[in-house]
Amino acid sequence: MMPAALTVSELVAGIRRVVEGVSEWQHVWVAGELSGVRHHSSGHWYFTVKDEGAQMRAVMFRRDAQLLREPLKDGMAVLAYGRVGVFERDGQTQLYVSMVRDMGRGSQDLQLEQLKQRLYAEGLFSRPKRALPMVPRAVGVVTSPTGAARHDIETVIQRRYPGMPVHLFPVVVQGREAPRSIVDALMRIPPGSVDVVIIGRGGGAKEDLAAFNDEWVVRAVFATPVPVISAVGHEIDTTLVDLVADMRAATPSAAAELAVPELQQLLDWHTHLGERLRSAMRQRFLWERNRLNGWVAHGLLAHPDTLFREYHHQLDRLDERSERAFERVLVALRHRYDRVAGSLALLNPDLPLEQGYAYVTSRDGQLVTRDAVQWDQTYQVHWHDGSLWVAPRHQESGDGGV
Repeated sequence: MMPAALTVSELVAGIRRVVEGVSEWQHVWVAGELSGVRHHSSGHWYFTVKDEGAQMRAVMFRRDAQLLREPLKDGMAVLAYGRVGVFERDGQTQLYVSMVRDMGRGSQDLQLEQLKQRLYAEGLFSRPKRALPMVPRAVGVVTSPTGAARHDIETVIQRRYPGMPVHLFPVVVQGREAPRSIVDALMRIPPGSVDVVIIGRGGGAKEDLAAFNDEWVVRAVFATPVPVISAVGHEIDTTLVDLVADMRAATPSAAAELAVPELQQLLDWHTHLGERLRSAMRQRFLWERNRLNGWVAHGLLAHPDTLFREYHHQLDRLDERSERAFERVLVALRHRYDRVAGSLALLNPDLPLEQGYAYVTSRDGQLVTRDAVQWDQTYQVHWHDGSLWVAPRHQESGDGGV
């Protein structure tokens, strides 16, 4: 026979009766630090009361919350008065708070602020943020291999850029081993294997994000050689890793959208740029053709003789001037020739002969004057129309004769 079984509702109801049956738990003061404080629109406050070893969910209903002197905040150290009960819907044991006394800032919150100020003074939060690559060769993801964050990141990346390599560096994101696990993963990323790193986890309470406030995790993110996108918790939570990262995303899905572009958008952009280039080339071609047509229709190209007309005129004037100069030189040379010719004519020995004169030469062709005539010698007498050989003889009369 099958043993009699309790339903879940019966079991939770039994636990509730046991818890509420302990009288000292129905009027209890609890010292702790507030975390995950949330004020509902109904007026109720939901939060967690924790210390270094444990935590418990708590609620403060509106009728009691109206007596609060100031709003509840994360990190407040408080004394909470109330009763312990079981919320049957999810089986959770929680503290129903009716009164809260503020005991000052929590020690963990104070330590975190001191670490933040020290790292800020070292310059870890103030260095220039590195730009994310437009199209990374690969994306590195530092997160839990079993968490929803990994699934969200990989899903979004493959949807936006199918085929983009995603390298997972699995880590523990919560608990004492989480800081060392995250630091080791960041140090194991091979140089040049990825162009951007996403580090993060899904949402959680403030104490669940403690690993991302660890000093050595912050320093490891700072030393990562490629840009880092932080996707830790929800947008209302801010960790030190968020401050040191090059970019912060509210969720892992948002980080994936920042890490890779949308491939189809890039293709559309490429097509648009191609159309703009072709349009610009067509416009430039039309402009150049119109400019060429304008030059062709210009008077100089349509009538190129216009360009040389003035040069033709100058050439004609030079030709005319050269002809006149040549004529002047020729006339001057002609006059000079005439003068020389006239002078030469006067030197012509035949000219006196034409006027009736004659001259006498000896047998050797030498010109003979009267004083040089010797008797009984033969001489040649020259006239303009011929010559005659003669021999002079001496006469007794005393007068010379031939």
